[in-house]
Amino acid sequence: MTRRGEVKTIVIVGGGTAGWMAAAALARYAGRGRAIRLIESDEIGTVGVGEATIPQIRLFNEGLGIPEEAFVRETLGSFKLGIEFVDWWKPGQRYFHGFGAVGQRLGLLPFHQYWLRYRAGGGRHGLWHFAPNFRAAAGNRFGRPIERPGAPSGVHHAYHFDASLYARMLRSYAEGRGVRRTEGKVAAVDLGGEDGFVEAVRLESGERVAGELFIDCTGFRGLLIEQTLRSGYEDWSHWLPCDRALAVPSERVAPLTPYTRSTAREAGWQWRIPLQHRTGNGMVYCSAFLDDEKAAETLLASLDGAALASPRPLRFTAGKRRAAWKKNCVAIGLAGGFLEPLESTSIHLIQSAIARLLAYFPDAAFDAADIAEYNAQTDIEWEAVRDFIILHYHLNARPGSEFWRHCREMVLPERLAQKIALFGASARITRHNLELFDDPSWLQVMWGQGLRPRAYHPLADGISDRELEEFIALAGQHAQRVVSEMPDHADYIAATCAAPIDERRAAAG
Repeated sequence: MTRRGEVKTIVIVGGGTAGWMAAAALARYAGRGRAIRLIESDEIGTVGVGEATIPQIRLFNEGLGIPEEAFVRETLGSFKLGIEFVDWWKPGQRYFHGFGAVGQRLGLLPFHQYWLRYRAGGGRHGLWHFAPNFRAAAGNRFGRPIERPGAPSGVHHAYHFDASLYARMLRSYAEGRGVRRTEGKVAAVDLGGEDGFVEAVRLESGERVAGELFIDCTGFRGLLIEQTLRSGYEDWSHWLPCDRALAVPSERVAPLTPYTRSTAREAGWQWRIPLQHRTGNGMVYCSAFLDDEKAAETLLASLDGAALASPRPLRFTAGKRRAAWKKNCVAIGLAGGFLEPLESTSIHLIQSAIARLLAYFPDAAFDAADIAEYNAQTDIEWEAVRDFIILHYHLNARPGSEFWRHCREMVLPERLAQKIALFGASARITRHNLELFDDPSWLQVMWGQGLRPRAYHPLADGISDRELEEFIALAGQHAQRVVSEMPDHADYIAATCAAPIDERRAAAG
């Protein structure tokens, strides 16, 4: 059977953050002349461990026309300048992965090549002295920096927020633009007899919902992409052995920090995400090295506010579907795979999958070339994020732990091994295939995890000692000026996007 014509009906199976992000974006960009259905059941819970993001989410919200202040207020959110990593390289050591620039380029070279020459000559200022995001985070400052011609601030930001409130906000947005929500559970899936395409889902109520394009947002179950279409799963647990997580909210404490914190533990790590009404906490760990009871004890003993609930468990296998798009079904969110939220990429991977779907939006023929390119780009993105996460684990000098020794001694993916070797030789950093994390991210994590290059780029010797001194001094002054213009983070929220106190109390309770 040859399928012809346009995609007239899009069926999204599953809600939560992934489902409603997909519904909102499809309604905004592909809703004209099409019916969009979303099927979800209030009886099926959603996974809500990811409440921190990276700056790209600003583009998603801006595309929908959602003002930043309204978004932060309605999701009880706060601002995020980066992630503080505690004890990851070795106990007692901290470093910061900020979203913004570290210094400014000069000619052909990035700032850090000149900084390495400065450091080799006895320079006293560390790398993060020149990073406005770090200096603002260290002072609990946040605000819109003044952007001056020829001297950009270099500051980028993201958010911490309540993912369930974000899904609710997007549901209102999508339904206001014609998306039809149906409450119910899927009891069966109808496939085409000749080509095996999904033709419809049948609900327990007896309703049959047909469509041309199906979006699987059913979480780890992968109801359509795996249970029905058997896409297959690529297991990455030999590189990322953590397979369990616990999540628990705690009372909000002051100050309201504009960054996420990740603290290395015996066999994994703990997150801390500050919101307006509470703090989100969790533990990601490897069950082969740490039992559930000890993980819960460690998590609860290290909260900086009283726990507001019992830890909620989650089990997973790091990896992704072998084909995120198969036939006429696209898996988005946890249905497509799972990478632990060490670098807050969970929601971004939803966002990028939606953007990619829009770029390769099909007609009813579902051309194989479009599907192949979508899957190829998905593989590239997921593998690059995977490698960036592995980097944190592999470059460690933590003593006395079998888990961390295992991470140090693992055989790395070839591309990651090349990146580490390249930086170790002369601090060069190379991006491939428009991978997500840019040079400043790799720089901060590799340096923060203790990787020291043997040399700097030879062209960094192309300026005089006096010019180098002036360049380095100006970079430090620039970072200080940018930060000095920012107010306190909590004060900024209070003045621009604070949720009413009663809403914060209700959400915290």
